[in-house]
Amino acid sequence: MTNNISVSIITVTYNSAATLTRTVESVLAQTVSPLEYIIVDGMSKDDTLDIAEGYRQAFEERGIGYRIVSEPDEGIYDAMNKGIGMASGDIIGMINSDDWYEPCAVETVVKTYTEEPFDMFYADLLMHMPSGGTFVKKARYRRYATSRDWNHPTTFITGDIYKKYKYRNETIHDDYDLVLRLRKAGAKTVVRNVVIADFTMNGTSHERNLKKALKRVKIKYGIYRDNGYSPLYFFECFMVEMAKLIIG
Repeated sequence: MTNNISVSIITVTYNSAATLTRTVESVLAQTVSPLEYIIVDGMSKDDTLDIAEGYRQAFEERGIGYRIVSEPDEGIYDAMNKGIGMASGDIIGMINSDDWYEPCAVETVVKTYTEEPFDMFYADLLMHMPSGGTFVKKARYRRYATSRDWNHPTTFITGDIYKKYKYRNETIHDDYDLVLRLRKAGAKTVVRNVVIADFTMNGTSHERNLKKALKRVKIKYGIYRDNGYSPLYFFECFMVEMAKLIIG
C-alpha cells in the first residue's frame, strides 16, 4: 500500500557548496525512496550547482526523479513556492541545504499516512548546536500554538493542501505562519515522536544577537496576531528568542 503514496522532496539552495553534499546524500539514503528530488537554486556563485549535478546519475540509478533549477528568486520562501509548483508527489517535504534527513524519514511519513491520513505531518528533530552538542526537539500538537512544538525540517504537507496554501514570502517566519494558517483552517495534523531530521543551529533564525532577536520577536508576534491569537503571545515570542540566545 505504501507504494501508492508518492513523496516529493525539495531543497532550496544559494551558495550551499559547503553543506549540500550531506543534504543530498541523506535523500539518497532513504529506506523508502521519494518519487522525486527537486533542487531550487537562486543563482549560486560557488560550486553548489556542480555538486548537485554530480549526483544526477545516482538518482537515476535509484529511479528517483531529479530536477535542478537555478534562477533569480525573491528569497527562500519564493524559492520554496517554486519548488512546490514543480512537485508532483502526493506529499511534499522541505529540507534546507544545511540540514539533513535520517534514513527513516520518508518511510515514517508514508507509513504514518497509510495509518492516519493527514494534511500536515511533523516529528522530532535532532538539533546540532555550534558548540558541538546536540539535543532532541520534541514534536507536539496541542491547543496552545507554539513553535516550540513544531519542527520545519520534519514537516510534510500534502500536495492538495499546498495547492491552496503557499508561503507568503514576507518574513523570515513565513514557514510558521503557514502552520498557523493551516491550524486555523482546521487542517488534520499528525505528529510522531521519532527523530527523522537533523538541524544545524547556525541560520538567520538562530543568530545570537540581542537586536536581531528582538526583531524576530516583533515579526513572530505579528504573525500570531495576524492569525487571530491573543496579545499575550508576545511573551511566548519573547521567551523563545531569549532561549535561543542562551542555548546558542
